[in-house]
Amino acid sequence: MIVLSIIMGVLLIITGVSAIFTPVLTFLSAGYFITILMFVYGLMGLIKAFQKKSDALHIVVSVLAIIVGIVAMIYPGSTLLVDAMLLYFAASWFLFRGIIAVVASIQTKGVIPGWYWGLIIGILNVILGIYSFVHPGVMAITTGLLIGFYFMEAGIDMIIVACAVDKVKDVIADAADAGESGTGNAEAAKDGE
Repeated sequence: MIVLSIIMGVLLIITGVSAIFTPVLTFLSAGYFITILMFVYGLMGLIKAFQKKSDALHIVVSVLAIIVGIVAMIYPGSTLLVDAMLLYFAASWFLFRGIIAVVASIQTKGVIPGWYWGLIIGILNVILGIYSFVHPGVMAITTGLLIGFYFMEAGIDMIIVACAVDKVKDVIADAADAGESGTGNAEAAKDGE
């Protein structure tokens, strides 16, 4: 399992490097990944709903996710719509997150030292959100780069965790061996008395 995790980590790193060098292509592929994820989410939701006899709303959401996933896979142009929605969703997220940060920092003025950092970050988020609405192409490139960096980071994390798990297993095994020999010594000492 550890070797498989390391192999998957290396593959994620390679995918991340590839995504960084082709950010627009990576962004345009994101629509396909999202529609596949929606399809899988819908299937898993239906299986879970029938196993646990969930409410009707959960079943409806799962069926809709499956339908959207199938439609997007059958009609390739629809993934471009998903990509466009991603762009404007990200721009909206930056804008609203910035507004919330500005309001929160103004409310904490004088209460929290360094409140102005929240104000500065909030203003930068608002500017980034507005800029992303006006220039969605830049956001597409940035999103592709972020996906690449994310894959690289996830791959590195996977390798680190796999190596750490192996070391933790060794430490546990050593502790168990030491505990058994310590118990044996204690029993021998009791027998000697």
